[in-house]
Amino acid sequence: MNFSYKTRKETINELKNTDLDLLIIGGGITGAGVAIQAAKAGAKVGLLEMQDFAEGTSSRSTKLVHGGIRYLKTFDVGVVSDTVKERAVVQGIAPHIPKPFPMLLPIYDAPDQTFDMFSVKIAMDLYDRLAGVESSQYANYTIDRDEVLQREPGLKSDKLLGAGVYLDYVNNDARLVIENIKGAVELGGLMASRVKAVSVSHNADGKINGVTAQDVLSGEEFDVNAKLVINTTGPWSSKFLGLDDENGENGQVIRPTKGVHLVVDESVLSVPQPTYSDSGADDGRMIFVVPREGKTYFGTTDTDYTGDYTHPTVEQDDVDYLLKAINNRFPEANITLDDIEASWAGIRPLLGSNAGSDYNGGGANTGKVSDESFNNLIATVDKFNNGEVEREDVEKSISALKQSSGEKEVSASQVSRGSSLDVGEDGLITLSGGKITDYRKMAAGAMELITKTLKDEFNVEIKDIDSTKLQVSGGHFDPTNVEKTLGFYANLAVGKGIPEDEAKDLANRFGSNTGRVISYADDVDVAPGLTLADTISLHYSIDSEMTLTPVDYLLRRTNFVLFHEDKLMEKKDAIIDEMARVLGWSADEKQKQTDELNDLIAETRLDSLKNK
Repeated sequence: MNFSYKTRKETINELKNTDLDLLIIGGGITGAGVAIQAAKAGAKVGLLEMQDFAEGTSSRSTKLVHGGIRYLKTFDVGVVSDTVKERAVVQGIAPHIPKPFPMLLPIYDAPDQTFDMFSVKIAMDLYDRLAGVESSQYANYTIDRDEVLQREPGLKSDKLLGAGVYLDYVNNDARLVIENIKGAVELGGLMASRVKAVSVSHNADGKINGVTAQDVLSGEEFDVNAKLVINTTGPWSSKFLGLDDENGENGQVIRPTKGVHLVVDESVLSVPQPTYSDSGADDGRMIFVVPREGKTYFGTTDTDYTGDYTHPTVEQDDVDYLLKAINNRFPEANITLDDIEASWAGIRPLLGSNAGSDYNGGGANTGKVSDESFNNLIATVDKFNNGEVEREDVEKSISALKQSSGEKEVSASQVSRGSSLDVGEDGLITLSGGKITDYRKMAAGAMELITKTLKDEFNVEIKDIDSTKLQVSGGHFDPTNVEKTLGFYANLAVGKGIPEDEAKDLANRFGSNTGRVISYADDVDVAPGLTLADTISLHYSIDSEMTLTPVDYLLRRTNFVLFHEDKLMEKKDAIIDEMARVLGWSADEKQKQTDELNDLIAETRLDSLKNK
């Protein structure tokens, strides 16, 4: 497969001259999920992304594929049930990306705690039953105070009661997007990054039939025609609706909130496994602390956001909040601003119309409920799982709990992460809200509508597909045998003379595409300043992943910027040199790309805050 700067112009020409069945606006995880399913169904599908793929929200998450145990705090049993089942589906269709990594949930004897030792065990048992892992190696368990401190000696010991341990998954959010996009391309989809929709067009009946787009790189404007248009622009959903005067009132209003994460070296803060703790600030929020590639990152915040959607930044207040929270839970760490090696800020596309459950803990239902009410709820859920009662019965059993804790004003961290599928008066489809774990299911729901509309209104029939079995690019292997399969691919790389640690990294990043990556070892010379693994990874990414800039490669195709500061500073100039050679940059273009990368690195390191 070739999906590169060489094919970009051809793709744009096809977009100009093809009457598409479906045009997708937005190349984050939601749009990517729709694209691969539509292409597999046989639709003529195009996608426009105004930035790099995943450059917005979908590369700026907490980088987990959540089971959503936090929703049990607000008794959103249906949300948890849906989420844990969908998490298993995502692992099956992208087996090289989400990886199981049990989460530690410390419990304190404090009034602001989400759970106590009794309720956390009930919640985790319910969680495991919903996930279907209660008898597996990933079944939950509790540990006492001494074992918690033995496992994580840096944790705050005062009033520590113990901890729960339950299954969760770490994720590479940006790679999940690009593998879906690549899968869509392999199936015939026309995917274009750095192409912006600037206006919408309508036919004589007032129905939307395409957009006028602008190639951000060349400035050229052109029309793209389609029978159906779907808005999957995430935080930009409301803004895109603003381009469409004939849409009417259909489409959810987005309430964007900003989430921030900070990265330190593991020598500053070391945890053996992801840890999920109340913030300690009596605000109902919870904080993730996650080990990754020799680093530890923590977050997140949830604050309403009104700034530049394309460039959210980490501000002093964000840092102050997270440092206070992390130093509260790990008091001996004494982490300061100077310890931060990297950071990221993202905008979440929360639906402004919903309240109740939240993203990272929130404040809904922070109070206690009676044992009688809680046990009644658990019994009802058991019956629901056994098919003895309907979902309505579960909802009735929790309604009183929600009424007793309801709030008229909903804080930024309490807005629901539910999704919405709306159709405007002119036929514009808007798929908004949601979270990464739900992306495949959201796309499948949209495809049901798209399939029906194409048949009923345009007499175009596309196939029904089982998207739960539609594996993404790089994911074409047995999801029940991940470790052995990735080991096989790593051994192929070792056979080409690549050291074992780099070979494992290639296999984990590229999955079943690793063979294609290592084939470059026979055709390219090792670039000055880079290893063989670096060189072939870069060449494959340029040729097959629409990598156009050093930032694309070092931030979203790999994790160099976020988790490999030492290697980044050592290799970034060599990466730029090799990209300039392959892509034929002029001296001015090379300097521009160098400046953009250096500016990004300074921003992620928070140099402006450190130098105040």
